[in-house]
This record gives sequence, C-alpha cells and structure tokens, in this order.
Amino acid sequence: MTKNSQWFTYIIRCADNTLYTGISNHLEKRIDSHNSGNGAKYTKGRGPVKLVYKEKSKDKSTASKREAEIKKLTRKEKLKLISLST
Repeated sequence: MTKNSQWFTYIIRCADNTLYTGISNHLEKRIDSHNSGNGAKYTKGRGPVKLVYKEKSKDKSTASKREAEIKKLTRKEKLKLISLST
C-alpha cells in the first residue's frame, strides 16, 4: 500500500447551491464519489457537485484542522475564500 502524502481541503458547490467542505488525498476520485452518490451523506441527492476551492495540506491532520476552520466560517466568508482563490 502506497502512502499518498498529498492531502487537500476542498469546497464543492452542490446543485442546490449549498457548499460542502471536506478533505481527501485523492481529490478527483473523491469528487467523482460525490457525483455518483457515494460521497458524503450530505451530498447524496444534491448532485452534480462542482469543485470550487482546494487547498493543499502537508498531511491528513493539517487538512482536518483546516476543514474544521473552514466549516466554522459563515457562508459569506466561504464565498469570499472561494472568490480569492480564483
């Protein structure tokens, strides 16, 4: 088993215009999972989803901490973060 040290914290926009924040070490595969209905419970029935923000982290712990920080932001603050990354 190979260890993938490339972790991401990400935000996706669901078809109902809601935002979901998560982490993954295989981002493209994770987005595909969300779109196929096998991702997070929250995103089931809310697809298709679109990746609108991603941020690299050095490891899973750092990605998880950043995910927690982002989840505490208001929607307005998350939208500002997304707009700053484009």
